[in-house]
Amino acid sequence: MTLALSSLRNHFFKHLASCNSATTFSSFRRHIHRLPLPSRSAYFPSTKSAQQKHLPRRNISAAVNYSTTPQLSNGTAIADDSLTAPYLSVRICCPKHVSGVLSESLMCFGASSTTIDEQDIYDPDEEIWMSSIFSVDQDVKDCISLAADSVGLTEMPNYKIEMHDHTDWITLTQESFHPVEITEGLWIVPEWRKTPDLQATNIILNPGLAFGTGEHPTTKLCLLLLRRLIKGGEYFLDYGTGSGVLAIAALKFGAELSVGVDIEPQAITSARYNAALNNIDPEKLQLSLFPSKNGPDFDSELPPKDIVSRDLYNRKIIGEINKYDVVVANILLHPLLDLADRIVSYGKPGAIIGISGILSEQVPSVMKRYSEFLEDINVSMMDDWACISGSKKSKPSSS
Repeated sequence: MTLALSSLRNHFFKHLASCNSATTFSSFRRHIHRLPLPSRSAYFPSTKSAQQKHLPRRNISAAVNYSTTPQLSNGTAIADDSLTAPYLSVRICCPKHVSGVLSESLMCFGASSTTIDEQDIYDPDEEIWMSSIFSVDQDVKDCISLAADSVGLTEMPNYKIEMHDHTDWITLTQESFHPVEITEGLWIVPEWRKTPDLQATNIILNPGLAFGTGEHPTTKLCLLLLRRLIKGGEYFLDYGTGSGVLAIAALKFGAELSVGVDIEPQAITSARYNAALNNIDPEKLQLSLFPSKNGPDFDSELPPKDIVSRDLYNRKIIGEINKYDVVVANILLHPLLDLADRIVSYGKPGAIIGISGILSEQVPSVMKRYSEFLEDINVSMMDDWACISGSKKSKPSSS
């Protein structure tokens, strides 16, 4: 942060206390137009005031989760009732200046996706409309109320609910995604699109419910960092692998081994699928679920039996600290701060540690946290998003 366009950012370790289990840990942002589908609708004017809460403001215009229908080797689509089941499309009116952060908050409180109408509005207090997708069993009013409260809106926004009956929304929206040129000679290509440059390094992706399509600035920043760092023979750890895009890229750049970890089973499934799309040997790209909580029992936390049976959990990977030449964690602010010592522990002394998934305004707090572990720290920026990198110290600085 795709096999079909729906809930794209269960991004790894999205530790917002208010997030529910269905929407935590992954997200993807892009402009997208609302699909005009036949519907039944109801209109709900604002009725409730909300208390001021603090949530980081993000300069984004949409947060969309997407995936595409997985296929067998013979091209037959795998049936998935969730792709055609009824869903609620909700139109929400809000001031432009909170639209980005409200879209993030809606994802945390139950929305499967949010998109913001592209309009040339220069007054930040002007109102614009955004569209959200909810499952039919979601309490939409409660979700909007909590989201509005969390971003400090004093009144609940007006909203409209539309019920769409058995519409394959994913197939329709999939058409809006195209190959992305990260830099000259490096492309991210959706599985359902033709490769624009056969001579380039092409990473073929179908991320499913996992983050990592190549379009978000943090993914681009991490890919550019890897392209500079990987010279050949390195061991690379992708901490929060999502679609596996970074782990796959590292191998294509010449790494000897890539390891990808995540807390979401669908991310591991997606990364394996994408590795196969790119003809990656499973021995070269190893994947595992990680425990979802930090603490003294991190290494010994046991996964549910169904996860073990699906071969998604590799205890050996969790314990292999001081192993990797390059470690990249493209997750979010709170887990980056909470898990800093653990993230860095997987790198060898002198390893390069890359930290992304953060806004420019969050850079000082992240640098302060990681300066204990890293030296020669650099920051690269793109569209108000940042990637911090530095060399692991042989010994952490004293606090």
